[in-house]
Amino acid sequence: MTSPADRNQYRWAQRATEAAVLTALVLIGLKTWAYFATGAVTMLSSLMDSSLDCVASLVTLLAVRGAHRPADKEHRFGHGKLEPLAGLAQSAFIMGSASLLLMEAVQRFITPQPVQVPAIGIGVSVAAMVITLALVSFQRWVLTRAPSLAVEGDRLHYLSDLLTNAIVLFGLWASDFFALPWLDPLLGLVIGAIVVRSAIDIGLRAYQGLMDREVSDAVRQKIIAIVRAAPGFAGAHDLRTRESGPDLFIQFHLELPDTLPLVDAHQISHDIEARLLAEFPRAQIIIHQDPISVVRPDLRNSVA
Repeated sequence: MTSPADRNQYRWAQRATEAAVLTALVLIGLKTWAYFATGAVTMLSSLMDSSLDCVASLVTLLAVRGAHRPADKEHRFGHGKLEPLAGLAQSAFIMGSASLLLMEAVQRFITPQPVQVPAIGIGVSVAAMVITLALVSFQRWVLTRAPSLAVEGDRLHYLSDLLTNAIVLFGLWASDFFALPWLDPLLGLVIGAIVVRSAIDIGLRAYQGLMDREVSDAVRQKIIAIVRAAPGFAGAHDLRTRESGPDLFIQFHLELPDTLPLVDAHQISHDIEARLLAEFPRAQIIIHQDPISVVRPDLRNSVA
């Protein structure tokens, strides 16, 4: 069973991905019209970027829906790995678009062509920047309420789109104002490099998620502080953490006095678990209780 808080997080994450898909579709329509009107390679690069954004956002939408499904008989640890898998798919899509864009930019650089009706491209670029800025602002707001690697990855490449649209805007204006036909494909190469960087960033984050990388030092220190502050705490060691989609997994060994009654040991562990869940509602916690006498001296209270 999922809690009301979990369902609320899922709804916000889903709305963010639905907004991203809708935004991408609107931008595809605008940029398709602008490309055929201007023939600018920078506009073509921006159109390809938005097309891949649409595909990536659709993948993200499916991943968010799947990752928030509760654990079942076949997937005891939930479906959180769908989010980093979606991130890898996004990275592959973006790298593909970057490759095509770079080839087109090189071809246009060799045989430059003047940009036609630049005013249309400039107007569309300004509109695209306004629409994209509204989307990334909404995504940022959602992430404060529903942390999601997939939504964060979506937001990352839409942030890069803001820079892409700014470069397109400058390129269309400068190519027309200074009559420099080679500037348009040159800026297309710059946009291609930005897209590649975005793909690498998303791919690395997804890889880390699939490899069960430890959480950040800040989160680890917060976990340690909560454990140490719990009444009855005597020591702890072997803290391990990982994230899987919206879920955080925490496990460690809790050191307790040899003569402590089992019921008291249970109560201390239960209190620590409750304190951790108050800070990390989506955490799944495993606490192994160790009598202090059986813990190696070099491990005692080494949680850090």
